[in-house]
Amino acid sequence: MQLPLAIAFTSITLAAPTDQILATEIATQSDFVQEPGSARVTPRLFPFLNWLCDETVELLFGQPRKKTNIAVLPRDLSTRHVDEVVLRLNVSTSQEAEAVAEAATRLLLDVWSFNKNNVDIRLQKHVVSSFVALLPPSLSDSYSTLIPDLDAAIRNASASSPLDRSLDKMVAGTQSLLTPEAGAENVFFRDYRPLSVIVPWLRYLTAMFPSITQLSSIGLSYEGRDIHALRVGARLGDTTPRRRTLVVTGGMHAREWISTTTVNYVAWSFVTGYGRDPMITKLLDHFDFVFIPVVNPDGAEYTWQVDRLWRKSRQQTDLRFCRGFDLDHAFGFGWGSTDGGSDPCSETYGGNAPWEAVEAAVLANWALDQARSNKAQFIGLIDLHSYSQQIMFPYSYTCDVDPPNLENLEELAVGLAKAIRLYSGESYSVSPACEETVISVPRQNHPPRIGASGGSAIDWFYHELRAHFSYQIKLRDTGSYGFLLPRENIIPTGEEMYNAMKYLGDYLLGNNGIEGVQDRANIRTGQSQPVPPSEQKSTRFI
Repeated sequence: MQLPLAIAFTSITLAAPTDQILATEIATQSDFVQEPGSARVTPRLFPFLNWLCDETVELLFGQPRKKTNIAVLPRDLSTRHVDEVVLRLNVSTSQEAEAVAEAATRLLLDVWSFNKNNVDIRLQKHVVSSFVALLPPSLSDSYSTLIPDLDAAIRNASASSPLDRSLDKMVAGTQSLLTPEAGAENVFFRDYRPLSVIVPWLRYLTAMFPSITQLSSIGLSYEGRDIHALRVGARLGDTTPRRRTLVVTGGMHAREWISTTTVNYVAWSFVTGYGRDPMITKLLDHFDFVFIPVVNPDGAEYTWQVDRLWRKSRQQTDLRFCRGFDLDHAFGFGWGSTDGGSDPCSETYGGNAPWEAVEAAVLANWALDQARSNKAQFIGLIDLHSYSQQIMFPYSYTCDVDPPNLENLEELAVGLAKAIRLYSGESYSVSPACEETVISVPRQNHPPRIGASGGSAIDWFYHELRAHFSYQIKLRDTGSYGFLLPRENIIPTGEEMYNAMKYLGDYLLGNNGIEGVQDRANIRTGQSQPVPPSEQKSTRFI
C-alpha cells in the first residue's frame, strides 16, 4: 500500500518547489521564489498545487523543525584555516615516530593521517619552524608540503562543488532509484549532502522500498539530533529471533564526508539490487544490514555551517573553549590504554572516562538492546572513515593481544582489498588497527605509535558483541586532497565499497568471495557459469 503512495508522490513533485524536495529543513512558505544565481524574485505558479505538494512532502518526510533560508554549502562561511598548511613526513624509524608523536602532542597539532610510511599534520605556517625544530635532522630536512594553502583548498573545494539543487529530478524520475547500475545518473550522489538532504532522502528510499527497508532513530545526539539507521533485509517482518546482522557506520568523524556518502551509496546499491543482483538477493535473504550514515550528526552539521574540518562531536568538555569528543576513542573496551588524547583540546580526546561521549553511548546501548532482546545477532561492523586507503581489523588498543580469529580477519581483509583492486585498480593496505594508531611508547616487535588507540568502535563490537568480522576502512585518497576529496570521487569510492561488501557477503555465505569474483569475470566475458562445487565451501552462518 505504501508503494502506490510513493509513486503518486513522485508524479506531482515536478510542480513542487525544489527547495522543499531537496530538504524540508530549508523550505519556505512564501508565495514567491528567488531564481538561483539571480536577484529576481518571481511568484510561484499554481499556489494550490504548491500547497498540496508541501502537504505531501510533510506527510512523507515530516514537518520541518524550522522555516529558514540557510545556505547548505559553506562556500561563503568565514574559514578558520587561514595561513594553515598540511605537511607530510616520511617516518621510517622508531625514533622518528616518537619525535613526531611528542612534537604533535606538545604543540596540539591535528594529525590527519598516519601509517607505516608517513604522517600528515595540519598546522599554521608560523608554527612550522617550531615544529621542525623538535624533529630529528632526518625529518626536519626531508618533509614535504602536501597542501600549501589550506584556506584556499577549502574555498576551491566549495566553489568547484556547487550544490545540485535538482533532487526533485531524482524523486520525479524513479528510474534513477530503481536501476542498480544507474549510479552515475543518480542526482543524490553528484555531490556531498548535508543532514537536511540526507534524512529526507532516507525517508524517500524507505517509502519506495517498504518491504525490505526500515528507517529508525537509534537515539539522540548531544544537541538533540536523531541518529538515523536504515535497516535493509528481506525478512524484516519475520518474528525469527536473532537475525544475523552487520552494521555499516559513517560520519563518526565529522569532516570525513566521503564516509557518510559511501554508507548511503552502499545502502542504495543494496536496496535497488535486491531481486536484480543474485549475490545481493542471496545476501539480504540471509542477513540484515543496518546502515548508520552519520554517527556524529552535531559535528556533521558544524562542518556545513562553521568549520569544514571539524572532527569531533560538539559535546561540552571540562574546558569551556575545547568542545567535542573523538567518538572512536570513547567506547568502553580498551579505553584509556594510552596517555594520548587526554587533553580536551586534543583531536583524539576520548573523555575522562569511557562512555562520556553521548553518541558513542547511544550506538552501544542500541546494539546491546538489539542483542539482549534477541532482535539481532551481530556478526560484523564496517566502520568507514577517511583517508589513506587502509583496511584495519582488531585490536586497535594493543598489539600485544591477538584476536581469536586473526587468520580469518586477515584472510577476509586481504580479499576486500583484492575486490577493490580488481574493480578500480586502487590499492588498499591491510593491517591490524594497532599498527596504524601509534602510541609514543615503543613496544617489542612493533613500531611506536602516534595518537591515542583505546576505546575504538571496532574493538568494542568485536569483543563485547562477538561481532567477529569488524573492520575500520579508511577510504580515498592517499593524501592529494585529504579530507577535501572532490565530489567526482563519490561514485567511484561508493562502487569500490559496494564491490568489497559483495565480497564480504560471499565470504560470509561460505564461498570465500569466489562467487563474487566469478560474477565479475562473467560480466566482463559475457559468460555466466555457476561456481564449481569443488571450489565452494560450507556456509559459515547458515
